[in-house]
Amino acid sequence: MSRDTTASLPTGLGRREFLAAASVGLSGGLAGCTGVFAAEGKQVNIAGSSTVFPVTEAVASAFSEENPTVNLSLSKTGTGGGFGNFFCAGRTDINNASRSIADAEVEQCGDNDITPIELQVATDALTVVVNPDADWVNCLTVEQLQQIWSADGVDRWSDLNEEWPDQEFELYGAATTSGTFDYFNEAILGEELNHRNDYYATERDRTIVQGVRGDEAAMGYFGFAYYSENPDTIKAVSIDNGNGCVEPSIETAKSGEYKPLSRPLFIYVAKESLAKPAVRDFVRFYMKRAATDLVSDVGYVPITEEQRDENLEKLDAKIEEVTG
Repeated sequence: MSRDTTASLPTGLGRREFLAAASVGLSGGLAGCTGVFAAEGKQVNIAGSSTVFPVTEAVASAFSEENPTVNLSLSKTGTGGGFGNFFCAGRTDINNASRSIADAEVEQCGDNDITPIELQVATDALTVVVNPDADWVNCLTVEQLQQIWSADGVDRWSDLNEEWPDQEFELYGAATTSGTFDYFNEAILGEELNHRNDYYATERDRTIVQGVRGDEAAMGYFGFAYYSENPDTIKAVSIDNGNGCVEPSIETAKSGEYKPLSRPLFIYVAKESLAKPAVRDFVRFYMKRAATDLVSDVGYVPITEEQRDENLEKLDAKIEEVTG
C-alpha cells in the first residue's frame, strides 16, 4: 500500500495557498487515533482517496479554524486501501472515495459492524496529462487511450501516428488500490481490456506531476485538481469520445460534456462514528461547504444546493438512529 501522509499544510499551490496560512492543527497520519483527543471524543480519523484528499483537506482547514479543539487526522491510502485497511476495519471514521464502495467492501464493513453512509461531495474531470513539449498531441480519442493503456498495447508515440515521434511512452498512473485506477479502467478500457502493468503506479499524485514534466514522452492521469495546480508545467489532453475534442475543466465536467472521464467524488462516514459529536459536527460542516466555492477553488465541481440538502437530510436521519 502506498501512503502519503501530510504533517503540515502544503505551500506554493496556486489557488490553494490560503491553506498554507491557515494555522490549522491537522495531524498527518493515523498514529493519533489514541490519546487525549480520542478519549474526549474529539478525534476524527480520515483516510482514502488521494483525489478527494484536496477537498477534505480544504474543508478540514476551514473546520479547524472554527473548532481548534478537534484533532483531524488525514492520510492518503487510495480508495481501496482506505476501505480495506482502515475504514472497514474500524480504524477510521471517514473514507475519501473516488468511486462507489464495492460489494466486497460492504461485506467486509458488515463483518466488522461498520455501516457505510455514502455522501457525494464533488464532481471531478479525471485528466490525462502530457509534457508541455509534446506539441504533437493536444487531443486523444478513447480508442487511442485504450491502445496506450491496455495490456499488450502500443509502446511508442509513433505506433499511434506515424507522424509522431518514435519515442517510447513513459507512463505514470494510479496504483491498483486507487479509485482513480478503477474508474479509468472502467471508463476507458471497459470489461474486455486489462490495464497494462508496466507503468509507474503511485498514490502520490505530485509524483505523477514530477514524472510527466521531466520527460517529453511521458503521460499520466489523475484528478483535475492536481492538473489545476500545475497548468504551466504539464499539459492537459482533450478527449474525443466520438463527438469531437473536449477539454477537461470544471465547466465541461459540470455540463456533462467531458465524457467518459467525468465522475462523482464521495466521502463515506461510518454510521457508528456519528455517535461522536466531533464526527457529526465535521460531516455536517463538510456537507455545507461542499456546495460552495471552496470546492471549485480546489479544482472540482461543487455539489448543488439540492444535493447538499439531500446529504444533510440523509445525515440527520442516520444521526437520529445512532443518538436516539
